[in-house]
Amino acid sequence: MNKDLYVVLMAGGVGTRFWPYSRNSKPKQFLDVMGTGRTLLQSTYDRFLPLCPVENILVVTHQDHAALVSQQLPDLKSNQILAEPMRKNTAPCIAYASYKIKKMNPDAVMVVTPSDQLVLKEQEFQDVITKAVSQASKQDKLITLGIKPTRPETGYGYIQFLEAKGFIKKVKTFTEKPALAIAKKFLESGDFVWNAGIFIWGAQAVIKSLEEHQPELAEVFEEVSPYLNTDQEVSRIERAYGQCKNISIDYAIMEKAENVYVCLRNFSWSDLGSWGSIHEISEKNADNNVIQGKALTYETRNSIIKGSNDTLIVVQGLNGYLVGEFGNVVIVCEKDKEEQFRKFVNDVKGLPNNEEFI
Repeated sequence: MNKDLYVVLMAGGVGTRFWPYSRNSKPKQFLDVMGTGRTLLQSTYDRFLPLCPVENILVVTHQDHAALVSQQLPDLKSNQILAEPMRKNTAPCIAYASYKIKKMNPDAVMVVTPSDQLVLKEQEFQDVITKAVSQASKQDKLITLGIKPTRPETGYGYIQFLEAKGFIKKVKTFTEKPALAIAKKFLESGDFVWNAGIFIWGAQAVIKSLEEHQPELAEVFEEVSPYLNTDQEVSRIERAYGQCKNISIDYAIMEKAENVYVCLRNFSWSDLGSWGSIHEISEKNADNNVIQGKALTYETRNSIIKGSNDTLIVVQGLNGYLVGEFGNVVIVCEKDKEEQFRKFVNDVKGLPNNEEFI
């Protein structure tokens, strides 16, 4: 177990693409999406317990969900839950955690990971993380995990790498969610991998990169740094976030820095970013349907039927649909049109008393 390793779980998203299962009061990361008895946040936390001390695990979340994090991860102390006063994307989130960790341990190496992904073969994953942490310990590299693609997926970002011997490869380019034709070319070329959004770097290395490529952001958190881990942290962070622009860590530094590397892996992974991805990794019946709860299906295939054991759902004549009962919302829609879910949520916001539905 590495006392210099710190793990940052990003748990600030709202999970719009999983509405109405994911709601403002309990977004996707706080749900037992896979039916394992553990939420996605808890499963991510469990994944890192063999690698670092419990006190070295931090969770960054929106302040509205800090109590939920504490409830689901009761072994964490209050100073391990970083409550963001507003959502400003991943760069401010990571900057907050990085400056806080550097103050605690200047030699720290960080793993920054989303809290809502699925990883199978966890031992293999842990071995990869351990090797990447060793590579990052000199505080001179920014490393990201790349997953060897199995299909021309348009819902993932891609990383192009330069061929070289060794555990990690130099990154050439980043591409966000390409069109299908481009994704097919990426797959054929053999030098592109899916961007898992998992980062490994020294606290000093990432702060140095922020200072170089995002000086305004770095200045904000440099000013707040003396107050981190004190009783003034919350008030100072609230003021700091008001000065931060909304920007992802990829745009902020990863696409600009020269010392960016990717570690190529092929363990089973999914970002669980859509109902289609849930269908892909879930157990299916002879008609390729995923059924959770009580349901009868007729001439229905390639679909997800999700409800409670108290309600019988009868479905006939559908192909590639989501049919779900989620509390006070019933939904029937094409499961693979993930862009529609944002429209659904925006339209619901226009309804009277909409808070109870979102």
